[in-house]
Amino acid sequence: MEYKAFLIKYAEIGVKGKNRYLFEDRLCDQIRYALKRCDGAFEVTKSQGRIYVNADGDYDYDEVVENLKTVFGVTGICPVVQLADEGFEQLCKDVIHYMDEVYPDKNITFKVEARRARKNYPKDSMEINREIGEVLLNAFPEIRVDVHKPDVLLRIEIREKINVYSVVIAGPGGLPIGTNGKGTLLLSGGIDSPVAGYMIAKRGVKIDAVYFSAPPYTSERATQKVMDLAKIVSKYSGPITLHIINFTDIQLYIYDKCPHDELTIIMRRYMMRIAQTIAEQSGSLGLITGESIGQVASQTMQSLMATNDVCTMPVYRPLIGMDKQEIVELSEKLDTYETSILPYEDCCTIFVAKHPVTKPNLNVIRIHEKNLEERIDELVQTALDTQEVVEIKWAYTADRQNLQ
Repeated sequence: MEYKAFLIKYAEIGVKGKNRYLFEDRLCDQIRYALKRCDGAFEVTKSQGRIYVNADGDYDYDEVVENLKTVFGVTGICPVVQLADEGFEQLCKDVIHYMDEVYPDKNITFKVEARRARKNYPKDSMEINREIGEVLLNAFPEIRVDVHKPDVLLRIEIREKINVYSVVIAGPGGLPIGTNGKGTLLLSGGIDSPVAGYMIAKRGVKIDAVYFSAPPYTSERATQKVMDLAKIVSKYSGPITLHIINFTDIQLYIYDKCPHDELTIIMRRYMMRIAQTIAEQSGSLGLITGESIGQVASQTMQSLMATNDVCTMPVYRPLIGMDKQEIVELSEKLDTYETSILPYEDCCTIFVAKHPVTKPNLNVIRIHEKNLEERIDELVQTALDTQEVVEIKWAYTADRQNLQ
């Protein structure tokens, strides 16, 4: 069967009331953006509460499906045959042809599920179910009816055109990108943060990202690794603006002035301060991290409280209650895992104390940070002034530029 159209299903958007059209329009935009990665010409349209993708000419079916599966808001991708209303007798013939083409092995069970959105159609849904079922049983003696758990659920929608389909390919779900504002992701080269960015983007949030490098202690390959991770996430989230911050001087200053068992917490606090400054300048509404309670010393409840202390905007942690294996499984599904485990260290792992504090006292941390007052503001401003900004898009070359 050569399909010329896809019916796109959504879930949450359907309960958005009077704002539903805004979400539908945004979803259509995201579908058009994803299809730009495919060979061929496509038209994306809305009609009677349905979204359709129509192919104009030849296209690669598998390529189109794979790209539609990256669009948040899509719950189902249905290859559909659209028929003109030429009478019920012709519809029966078309349905027989559809079943014969799509299911050459007729040793299957089926159920017909009709929906009559056009109320002037001469038969109601129950009549269509019954009569189409009878026609198929007569045409193919091998097939059987199963109304509870059929192998094939044949859907017939009577609309301006008649939609016939039986295959529903799962989409990623969620909400279209951009319908819930923008957030700034603290992106490292590890397993967790790319998954966190994916999960927040799935809720309709546009993603920017901040990465902290520490040359010469971290290599250019470590930075490239993070850019590669951002590129994979951008396949789902859309373009990502990545801010690369040189954190070396700040880390060395903290290392020189503060107790070594508190290095991770104090460094993390300055990362959050810098990330919030960038987020405020870019119009983000919150920070996003890949932290999970108790996973490492900097992610205990006490450590997270100490980190949050420097932030005035919300910090979203979508992985907070997940264990490592759950996060790894998500990263494998997202296709970031193999990149994340490449052996290029980032700044979070270079300056780790042998015995980091796991239950930091917030008042003590604040006192020790006073040791930094002489130069820390200058170092933070220099890091911000010399940041590198990279625009990353899936399947496109990153455009790198220094801000100096």
